Amino acid sequence: MHSWNSPSISPLPASGVPLRLHDTRTGRVAPVVPITPGRARLYVCGITPYDATHLGHAATYHAADLMRRALLDTGLEVVVAQNVTDVDDPLLERADRDGIGWRELAASQVALFAEDMEALRIIAPETYRSVSESMDDIITTVQTLHARGRAYQVEAPDAAGPDWYLDLGVDGALGDVSGWSEQQMLTVFAERGGDPEREGKRGRFDPLLWRAERAGEPAWEAGVLGRGRPGWHVECVCIAQDGLGLPFDIQAGGSDLIFPHHDLSAAHAVALGRGFAGMYTHSGMVAHEGEKMSKSLGNLVFVHRLVRDGVDPRVIRLVLMAHHYRADWAWSEDEVDLAAARLETYRTAAALHGQHPRTVAALRSALRDDLDTPSALTALDTWAAAARADAVDQEPAGTAEPAGTTDPADRPGDVAAATDALFGLDLRS
Repeated sequence: MHSWNSPSISPLPASGVPLRLHDTRTGRVAPVVPITPGRARLYVCGITPYDATHLGHAATYHAADLMRRALLDTGLEVVVAQNVTDVDDPLLERADRDGIGWRELAASQVALFAEDMEALRIIAPETYRSVSESMDDIITTVQTLHARGRAYQVEAPDAAGPDWYLDLGVDGALGDVSGWSEQQMLTVFAERGGDPEREGKRGRFDPLLWRAERAGEPAWEAGVLGRGRPGWHVECVCIAQDGLGLPFDIQAGGSDLIFPHHDLSAAHAVALGRGFAGMYTHSGMVAHEGEKMSKSLGNLVFVHRLVRDGVDPRVIRLVLMAHHYRADWAWSEDEVDLAAARLETYRTAAALHGQHPRTVAALRSALRDDLDTPSALTALDTWAAAARADAVDQEPAGTAEPAGTTDPADRPGDVAAATDALFGLDLRS
């Protein structure tokens, strides 16, 4: 599957200073130490393509893009994999509602998502794979779980054969990522695709591995499993294995994926005798009109509509940067005006006072401190204010040398080059 055209990337001279990220599993901020020295591998959970990219999606992929840029800034090679869940109930239901084929709906929304990512200057993943493209690997993986004794049947009266579930009780991996109690899990499991009360299951949280063919649904032949289609969580294990190898370094996604998706993806890997991710990072939820922005609620602000209405994609990135990636926040139109004013101020400053090593050092320090973009904007605001006050090369007030940035290789002075490399913001056009 074609992703999108990446922006040109001109990394700064490598700082050699590790990126520190918050790991959901441990609850701590810690340095990223790649499993393979010199090479960081990042998996980003992708879209279910039944509607366009909203600001909640954009926040997640913007955060992952910042992680990638921060890792590049340390001097690492970075490899990214991302999936597209084009075989899933919400997409099939939307296609049926609209009277179009599910492949046609998925293709149209994947294309729109790619346009949005390209507009936002998100670096494209090296592996970009849909479920339908990965079906052979997924079937092989589920068959392997069956052969290892981790899969069991549950009768499905409305299908020609049984459904297959993963027996979590064998490995005891449930909750390894989230650390949640069973009661906490029960509060969200059903609304996030689970079926805790289904008769015949051995454990309430056992995830569906293979759904037997139902009338009108797409299905693939899978040998001992019968004709059907895969459950949700196994797809990411397969696509990550293909694109990155298991285990890999960082799993990224929205905080609504902590449980069940990331917890159960990791459990699938354990059942296969493998590790999954070394670190789990999660971006916060974006609200609008008093509720979390979601397709089911319909309170969505779409990236393509903002761009169509004349909002510069750089402004959208600046709106996202105003909030720490782990924070929950609420969208408002006022944020667009503030970000637009910031963009013009920064562009003017880049022309007047573009060389400033201390500001560049502050930007790099903020980014590698768990992607602290609000602090980065504070540094840019201070730099821009000083540039307005005096175009002569002088030190802006309030930009003392951050700790750990004394190496000359860590202090290139071109602020516009730094904002482009670190934050995907082009201040020269």
